[in-house]
Amino acid sequence: INPSLGYKVNDNFSIGGGISVQHLKATLSGASAAGLVTNKGDDIGFGYNFGIIAQLSPTTRLGATYRSEIDYSLEGTVTVSGLGAANGNIKADIKVPDSASISLFSTVSPKWELMADITWTGWSNIQRLDIIRTSASAGGAVGSTVSSLLFNWKDTVRFGVGANYKLNEQTKLRFGVALDPTPTNDVDRTPRLPDQDRTWIAIGVQYKPSKQGILDVGYAHEFVKDARISTTVPAAGTLNGSFSNKADILSVQYSHAF
Repeated sequence: INPSLGYKVNDNFSIGGGISVQHLKATLSGASAAGLVTNKGDDIGFGYNFGIIAQLSPTTRLGATYRSEIDYSLEGTVTVSGLGAANGNIKADIKVPDSASISLFSTVSPKWELMADITWTGWSNIQRLDIIRTSASAGGAVGSTVSSLLFNWKDTVRFGVGANYKLNEQTKLRFGVALDPTPTNDVDRTPRLPDQDRTWIAIGVQYKPSKQGILDVGYAHEFVKDARISTTVPAAGTLNGSFSNKADILSVQYSHAF
């Protein structure tokens, strides 16, 4: 939930901001000698976001936005399928990253509009995740670690460029490409999230069936670099290999002005 407010300072400058309320619900499971271990927890976190738009010229505008990090203190339970006496309560702290973007929009001709953006994301907030017991059981004392995941993620910078072509008064064609590096690394990457660098290719069309209505349809394909995995689990062995990933995204949006 993100209520926001915008204010037009003058014809060339506008500002806006909002408060973010997010509910995070997580499940993490894994095998153990006693059976399947399932950790579940949730929490509500709070953050903020703000942005500015500057009209640099009649044909060009610059935008900048920032979204804050959000701290979560997840609380929940751990259950062990083969050892009920090991069940109990748990907690885990995690901080999701902040991000900042700068974007440029320019009308270069009656037919063409060009766009570009740069987005920084503070993925280095996520270095590891420790799940800690908050109640004693056969699985361990209060304060003992149920599970620990090592991430060692790094900050990323995403670059995107795009263009709109005005086919006629009702129809606009859209094109775009983006380079989206992964926050993961070849040493600590796990099969739970075998992410790698991505290249986005996107196309779309905007159609105005009336003065009040706007229909947007878009399609994007993510070309994902093969992700190498080499990870060792105590008493289980070593997993070596690679993952081949891709993604296709189809979006449809309709807006109507009253």
